[in-house]
Amino acid sequence: MAKYGKEQDAQSVAAFTVLKRAMELDSDSRYQQALVCYQEGIDLLMQVLRGTKDDTKKRDLRKQISGYMDKAEIVKKYLDQEKEDGKYHKQIKIEENATGFSYESLFQQYLNETVTEVWIQDPYIRQIHQLYNFLRFCEMLIKKPCKVKTIHLLTSLDEGSGKQQQSSGLQEIKESLQDHGVLLELEYSSSVHDREIRFNNGWMIKIGRGLDYFKKPQSRFSLGYCDFDLRPCHETTVDIFHNKHTKKI
Repeated sequence: MAKYGKEQDAQSVAAFTVLKRAMELDSDSRYQQALVCYQEGIDLLMQVLRGTKDDTKKRDLRKQISGYMDKAEIVKKYLDQEKEDGKYHKQIKIEENATGFSYESLFQQYLNETVTEVWIQDPYIRQIHQLYNFLRFCEMLIKKPCKVKTIHLLTSLDEGSGKQQQSSGLQEIKESLQDHGVLLELEYSSSVHDREIRFNNGWMIKIGRGLDYFKKPQSRFSLGYCDFDLRPCHETTVDIFHNKHTKKI
């Protein structure tokens, strides 16, 4: 019983530590991070409540949870309104040699069952490793919960020795996607420079280096060769926006 009580106390301390951080972030207008901390802290307090036997403590905990839920709801409504108005903006800075930034880690929270169409603008889908990056990105898009039916790629045409390699690689990806019921529409432009990705649920992600922000693995049998969460990255910046009326590129 004493051990169980200590566990409850530790959980309670952890919950209030997270909730204190949530309020600090809230005061600093860092609402997206604040909401995550509110939700995590509330979840921890709920666990404490479920393990509490004392009625007075239960009543106090319910009151505190209700107060934090009200704060979280205010932040959520603000963020929802920002998304509605097209003002949402979040920036992620990926440091040199940082890990943990696979496509799944970066994009998964913005992908849901409403995503049926994707626009990718990236001037450098040419070299073998860039084609593999694009293939990996497409693999992520066809997994649940997404219901992607069309992928648009706007890139530049390799006019040098890699032209055949680029053309055949993208054609193979197109045919493979077709086998999964997904249409890949290819368009080339010599003037394309910007890099951005749009989902038809309103999310737009701009990565300074496009999809090519991973470093070359040390060898074919080094960690990070297959799992991109373990692959070191080049330094770059990721800007995330939301616009209810997402336009095609």
